[in-house]
Amino acid sequence: MNTFVNTFDNYDWDSVMQDILSKTSLDVERALSASKRDVEDFKALISPAAKPYLEKMAQLSNQLTKKRFGNTIQMYAPMYLSNECQNICTYCGFSFTNKIPRRTLTDEEIIQEALFLKKKGYDHILLVTGEANRTVGVDYINKAIQLIKPYFSNITIEVQPLDQDEYELLIQNGLYAVLVYQETYHKEEYKKHHPKGKKSNFEYRLETPDRLGKAGIHKIGLGALFGLEDWRADSFFTALHLKYLQKQYWKTKYSISFPRLRPHSGGLEPKVEMTDSDLVQLICAYRLFDEDVELSISTRESEVFRNHIVQLGVTSMSAESKTNPGGYSVEPQSLEQFEISDERSTSEITEMLQKQGLEVVWKDWEHFS
Repeated sequence: MNTFVNTFDNYDWDSVMQDILSKTSLDVERALSASKRDVEDFKALISPAAKPYLEKMAQLSNQLTKKRFGNTIQMYAPMYLSNECQNICTYCGFSFTNKIPRRTLTDEEIIQEALFLKKKGYDHILLVTGEANRTVGVDYINKAIQLIKPYFSNITIEVQPLDQDEYELLIQNGLYAVLVYQETYHKEEYKKHHPKGKKSNFEYRLETPDRLGKAGIHKIGLGALFGLEDWRADSFFTALHLKYLQKQYWKTKYSISFPRLRPHSGGLEPKVEMTDSDLVQLICAYRLFDEDVELSISTRESEVFRNHIVQLGVTSMSAESKTNPGGYSVEPQSLEQFEISDERSTSEITEMLQKQGLEVVWKDWEHFS
């Protein structure tokens, strides 16, 4: 089966890093003036040479975003169903080795959380679990989708990678999108951070978007966890992955997320720091690289940063997020997967966006069976 692995194997991490670091101001100016940008242009836009051009990149990113998406921001909320996990991940509060109370929501608790978020206005929901097939496998996820389907127009999941037929089953029952982050595209570093569990299989995770595309999913979300390795190389491979998928599965929509390593119970310090300026540069670079891709920012980021980034390319964001199962209404004090930074309420975020002249979109499509 031809998958992204075949494309990925043609690239070498160290060579990619060298290419990015060797880009010049001339390369950046060429990328900025291009009408259509390729992966080499993307390398230039994320390179150190692009730093002096950040204001120009921000202006272009703003213009392209408004041209394609208008003055809108799509709102969504994560809903954690379980912190059970069979994987060992060095950076995650849910890691198997962390001696924490484990919790999986019952049917009644799932509905209770759903009703809480529905009252807040949310119509796009992101279901999140740890990766524990015996506890929160396909049957559990499928049941959760069926339980909340009457309340939400858009159901997305961020769970363990599944097989194609399993995705097909979930899609039939109302699944709209799947977020699956490679964490890092550095194969050796990936193995260090995922020594045990199904997640330790680098290739299986890398091929997940292919299985999703073949299953006919509406939208696939990509991303890397910044801090595990150099953000520039990981972002390049994410962009390469995006272009491959768009060519192979052209009916599917795509989104990019930008998680930075945050504190959790267990405490891995970032290997490579990604500054706020770096993240602004990257978000703008993605927008210049692809006018259509959705760019999402979570509550991992600070209040001040999120206030400014909404004008520079972002198209969706979360608010008032809880990263523990039942965190909204069932059990607010249980352990979180990671600490959030922007703790403002949904209404405060809405007011901030409206003051900036942005329209808050709760629902942007209707599914007719």
